[in-house]
Amino acid sequence: MKNRAAYFGVFTALALIFSYVESLIPIYFGVPGIKLGLANLLIVIFLYKRNAKEALLLSIVRIVLAGFMFANLFSILYSLAGGILSLAVMAFLKKRGTFSVIGVSIAGGVCHNLGQLLVAMLAVETYQVGYYLPVLLNAGIVTGMLIGIVAAEVLKRLKNITF
Repeated sequence: MKNRAAYFGVFTALALIFSYVESLIPIYFGVPGIKLGLANLLIVIFLYKRNAKEALLLSIVRIVLAGFMFANLFSILYSLAGGILSLAVMAFLKKRGTFSVIGVSIAGGVCHNLGQLLVAMLAVETYQVGYYLPVLLNAGIVTGMLIGIVAAEVLKRLKNITF
C-alpha cells in the first residue's frame, strides 16, 4: 500500500510538471486550445502499469490541480470532460486487447478533443463550434500518435518494474 501511494504521488508530481512545462512551450497550431498533451503520457503509462480506476483518479487529480495552478475554472471543466471521455475509451480499448498502446493513445487523443468540443457546444449554446471538428480530429490523431509512441517506448523499458 505504501508503494502504491508513493508511485501515485510521483506520477501526480510528474503530471503537474509536464502540465507546467507544456504551458511554457509556445506551440501554436493555428486553432485555439490545441496542445500536445504531455501530461497524458503519464496517464497512458499509469493505465497500462496499474488500472483504469487509478488512472482515472490520477487524471482527475492532475486536471484539478493543474487547472487551479496554471489555468481557470473553464479550463478545468473542458479538461475534465475531455480527460474522462478519453480515459473511458482508452480503458475500453485496452481491455479489448485489439489495439496497441499507440492505437489506444490515438483514440484517447481524439476523444479528449471530442469531449472538450461537446462542452464548448454546451457552454456557448451553439453547434457552430462543431466546425472545428475536422481540425480537432486531426490534431487528436497526431498528438495521440506522438504520445502513444513515447508511451510504448517507456512501457518497454518499464516492463520488469511493478508498481
